Amino acid sequence: MKRNYRAVLQYEGTRYQGWQKQISTDNTIQGKLEALLTKMAGENVEVNSSGRTDAGVHAYGQVISFACDVDMSPEEIRDYMNQYLPEDIGVLSVVVAGERFHARLNATGKIYRYRVLNSSIPRVFDRKYVFQVPEELDLEAMKVGISYLEGKHDFKAFTVKKNTKKSTVRTIHEIKMEQVNEELVFTFYGDGFLYHMVRILMGTLLEIGQHRREPESILEAFESGERVKAGFLAPAQGLALMQVFYD
Repeated sequence: MKRNYRAVLQYEGTRYQGWQKQISTDNTIQGKLEALLTKMAGENVEVNSSGRTDAGVHAYGQVISFACDVDMSPEEIRDYMNQYLPEDIGVLSVVVAGERFHARLNATGKIYRYRVLNSSIPRVFDRKYVFQVPEELDLEAMKVGISYLEGKHDFKAFTVKKNTKKSTVRTIHEIKMEQVNEELVFTFYGDGFLYHMVRILMGTLLEIGQHRREPESILEAFESGERVKAGFLAPAQGLALMQVFYD
């Protein structure tokens, strides 16, 4: 009998072409997982995630769901996956889920983290996990920008998706900015995020910190809904999916 499973993953996304499986390459997180689980189950296994991370983006708490019929306990499935997955993908837990559980459709909130190395001196061993910004940043101006971004807004200007049928309204519950020595750590907690949204939010905040735009430009971006009114797309390596919430 098929059972529905829920698993929590970590992965270092540097060498992958993102989450979503592609016809042109098997070098994706979803592709690696589906190939392994299909081999384990002896039948085709489809894996759903809480969201599709971009190429180069990392995850500390990605949630997936999949259904299969195997004579294995959840712990044995976890151990099998960890035995045969590449060393930059790890399975933290596997549990039997309700038959209607879906990792993406049932998600109610997410936390992403973005790390900025605010220094002219490189940090070689962190280069895959931080975005280096050498110039001094105006943190007070960035805090004002953060205050405009928090809350419920139409974030159409902060995504590159052209599909106008789906709502681009999201609620950001909190954006926390912490300074740890020469590093700035941004934590985004919201009910959901659009394609490239966190990276564009980061680009916008960094442009404010560099005095390349005013904090109030965020209000203009909200009003216009035009991508050109928001900031640049911050690089992928600074971003990580930290946690996914469910009711």
